[in-house]
Amino acid sequence: MRIEQVNAIFADGVKNSELFQENTLVFGEGNTFQPVLMLIGEAPGAQEVRDQRPFVGKAGKNLDYFLKSIHQDRKDIYITNAVKFRPTKISNRGTSSNRSPSQLEQDVFKPWLLEEIEQVNPNLIVTLGNVALRVLMGRHYTIGSCHGEIMQGKETGRLVFPLYHPAAIIYNHELKETYERDLNKLKHFLSALE
Repeated sequence: MRIEQVNAIFADGVKNSELFQENTLVFGEGNTFQPVLMLIGEAPGAQEVRDQRPFVGKAGKNLDYFLKSIHQDRKDIYITNAVKFRPTKISNRGTSSNRSPSQLEQDVFKPWLLEEIEQVNPNLIVTLGNVALRVLMGRHYTIGSCHGEIMQGKETGRLVFPLYHPAAIIYNHELKETYERDLNKLKHFLSALE
């Protein structure tokens, strides 16, 4: 089965669920044939929904820097999200803002993500933030306790390298050094895979 077929099958199922409510789905993109790296984020934001592409907003700029620092190009890897639509809440100003996906939303999209991983067949999965980490490893895992370490994926049996979400360093500048160290570890691990 091709990734387009996977997306079509699961999109139909999600659109028929009570969660959907006219949300726009944002599919993964990039190399769909055994890339060295598959990046999994949390969920699309407003800019990703507008552009219909993962990681193109502010966090996407950090992601581009991250890819450059580990000598990878977007077209050579695969990028997706654990949840394929933008979870929102109404802010105090009355506007829509991002929120973390609920456990129900994560559970609904998990089979889609697992099939996506199976079809893309990456050498290494990099989870970006807590949501993607917990979907693949279990609810008790936290990014703060296992970032920058190679792990065996509980759901996939594949190698997983957890990183803080690229947006984390936008909101918490103190994480920049930690992020740099983790990227350096990832770069060395990727060079060993080649």
